[in-house]
Amino acid sequence: MSETFHIQADRLLGELHELAQISEHPAPAVTRILFSPEDLAARIFLLEKAHQAGFSSRMDAVGNIMIRMAGTDPSLTAIATGSHTDAIPNAGAYDGTVGVLGGLEAMRALKEAGYQPRRSIELIMFTAEEPTRFGLGCLGSRLMSRCLSADEASQLRDADGKSLDEWRGPHCTGALSEVALRENDYHAFIELHIEQGNLLEAKQLDVGLVEKIAAPASFRLRFHGSGGHAGAVLMPGRRDAFLAAAEVALAVEKAAIVSSSPDTVGTTGVIDVWPKAINSIPCEALLEIDFRDTDVEARDIAIGQIRQAADAICARRNVTFEWHCIHQDPPAICSSWLLDELESNARMLDLSHCRMVSRAYHDALFMARICPTVMIFIPCRNGWSHRPDEYASPEAISRGTQLLAETLRKLSQ
Repeated sequence: MSETFHIQADRLLGELHELAQISEHPAPAVTRILFSPEDLAARIFLLEKAHQAGFSSRMDAVGNIMIRMAGTDPSLTAIATGSHTDAIPNAGAYDGTVGVLGGLEAMRALKEAGYQPRRSIELIMFTAEEPTRFGLGCLGSRLMSRCLSADEASQLRDADGKSLDEWRGPHCTGALSEVALRENDYHAFIELHIEQGNLLEAKQLDVGLVEKIAAPASFRLRFHGSGGHAGAVLMPGRRDAFLAAAEVALAVEKAAIVSSSPDTVGTTGVIDVWPKAINSIPCEALLEIDFRDTDVEARDIAIGQIRQAADAICARRNVTFEWHCIHQDPPAICSSWLLDELESNARMLDLSHCRMVSRAYHDALFMARICPTVMIFIPCRNGWSHRPDEYASPEAISRGTQLLAETLRKLSQ
């Protein structure tokens, strides 16, 4: 390990534990929805720790928080790191938070060792990486990278019809258009994150160096049939919206299985029916589909197959449907020179490692649009994530933070 600075693992682990207690649901579950009391408390917690360490901070119009370790040459663009602290309902304590508090610990360790960067180092806590409030993930980084316009963001509504502007109004100042960054406003971006898979654990490796981030796409389908009494309408005359939706869900699975790409995955994670009565034929149904791949061509071919299947299924069942694309993003290819830098530092720190793909998407996917970007993965037990028993060992967290700190040090010289 590097002798120039020291990661205080006990301090970092203690802060991860403290943050996990800020939750709508009791431990071990963690729930922090955008602009909820818990989300706001987590922001205050982070800012207090940053100010105690002597770092400056600012917040933009959508709530992205930037914490800065000032460099000696203000003409140079900063090195950035970070992740998110919001959490879906019934989640765990490590998703996103390792990258935020690990980034803070890396900056503190450098400062406490007397290191003075030439380039500033900036920690970003991104707003709403999780899609829980508005059904759209990576809200803060999408706006930063201009992948979502201010006008599009202003149209977002939650399940109760409340807009983003209504939610952010009491907490953020400025126009959403001011969130957007220019290309190369940062020199580089590095995100530390738990793997959310079991490759590193299975191979008994210390860290993963992410070279590609899978391209996500999400769709909402609404089906319209004809209701009626469950006993009075005979089977040949039915126009059951739910059964059409169920067939389309199976078509999602099939399209992923027969894809030419081994990285294709499809999930129907939301389904709802109306009128929700056991003795009434469903007249309407809703599906929300997540489909992703590192190969955008293979992904889009599969999505086309789902659309064709939906057309055929609904025509056969005499049901109509509406297809709405929530988002359809391209994959990210991580920076080759940043990967080389990470690999060199991992060898120097004697960390076993491999290059790998991120099949989950992160804020790094959008930061890659505006600056060279890479990710560091650490193992998580059984690959479990988005559940209360999500776990990364103290040793894994410490190693990942050490690699992050060493890389921030070298890149900011």
